[in-house]
Amino acid sequence: MTAPFGAPLVGNDWSAALVDPPAPRRVSVVVAHFDQQAQLERTLAALARQTHPTDLLEVVVADDGSPEPPRVPDGVRLVRQEDRGFRLAAVRNLGARASSGDILCFLDADTAPEPDYVARIAALPSALPDVVAVGRRRHAELDRADPAEPVEEAGPRLELPEPTWLADAYRASRDLLDADARSYRFAIGAVLACSRWLLDDVGGFDESFDAYGGEDWEWAHRAWLGGAGLAHVPGAVAWHDGPDWAGRDEAERRARKNAETLRLMGAVGAPGALGGSLLGQSADVVVRLERAASPAAGAVGVVELLRAMPDARVVVPEQVRRALPPDPRIVEAWHGPARVDLRLPAPLLVRGAGPQALADAVRAVGVGDLGGVRLGDAATAVASRAVARDRRWGRPTGWRTEDRSGEGLEPVPDEPDLEAYLGGWWPRT
Repeated sequence: MTAPFGAPLVGNDWSAALVDPPAPRRVSVVVAHFDQQAQLERTLAALARQTHPTDLLEVVVADDGSPEPPRVPDGVRLVRQEDRGFRLAAVRNLGARASSGDILCFLDADTAPEPDYVARIAALPSALPDVVAVGRRRHAELDRADPAEPVEEAGPRLELPEPTWLADAYRASRDLLDADARSYRFAIGAVLACSRWLLDDVGGFDESFDAYGGEDWEWAHRAWLGGAGLAHVPGAVAWHDGPDWAGRDEAERRARKNAETLRLMGAVGAPGALGGSLLGQSADVVVRLERAASPAAGAVGVVELLRAMPDARVVVPEQVRRALPPDPRIVEAWHGPARVDLRLPAPLLVRGAGPQALADAVRAVGVGDLGGVRLGDAATAVASRAVARDRRWGRPTGWRTEDRSGEGLEPVPDEPDLEAYLGGWWPRT
């Protein structure tokens, strides 16, 4: 897969791209809509006033089966899908497929952008096509404004509070420059932009999401695992008509938010997403045991690893898997997503400082430009996002590998005394 333009991101450092912005590229704005004609008209009017070159701007309205087709002006493309309930993920994918731009900018019909929104949010993915850019969604009572009033004037005049948790997260992470594996929670689908190249590689929004919320976080998490960078662009402002979700009815908000969170628990394997005790369809860490001299050696190594990392999946040779009792964490192969691959040439005793060494390595990789950690000859932790980005570019993209001590990680004998191990009298600690 050949990169169409731009340069590879190194780690998550997109800051240099802001110094010398690239030439504008063709941008497709996909506006998701359902039965919101007045709000749609305000958003389309705002898009007609963008500073991004007109000949490089395409607008596609993707309608999620409104009772009546929305009215759009000449030059705006309309695509529709039948009404089968709330299908925001599917309608965003529909709009993306119907568009032709190098950069995809997703908006909702009730979220009207300021005049320089497209130019600002498209700049980073135009220079660094691995970047997922998130704009600043502000809130206002726009239904009280004259439809002809520019949104950059009506918004500040009728402003409602911004979500504090989101502003705090952007501030603490330096606008996601310090993003990590849980920063997908700060990607808001109504103000999101990425390159078509990245979207094609990681796949579109998960269309199994058929209720409000969560589809943007699932996609952002999947994009992160696929080597994407995350960036918040505070100057790219779009105004949402109405309060933030947190400002709505408490009982309804909590019930719907809980439903969204439960849906994400099964789809996202990031640290903490499952409460530290449940297994989902995604894994945070996959351990790959390359060989074992005997089933007993493999059994000791698997027990040691799962004691140190209870929620990991362990891929083992077939002879080891057959010898062990059934456990959903022990598999012959793993083809699902995972944040870290921990590669072991042979089974290990994890003693003393060993558990901490493994935990520190697993926690560190994939953050900043650290793509891998070698723990002596015992184990290597590799970030899946580093592998994915190098694959996408067809060459190394600047990830570092760090050598650390493998203290506390000792080889298991080829034929250990398994009864003594399970009985607790070997090895002595």
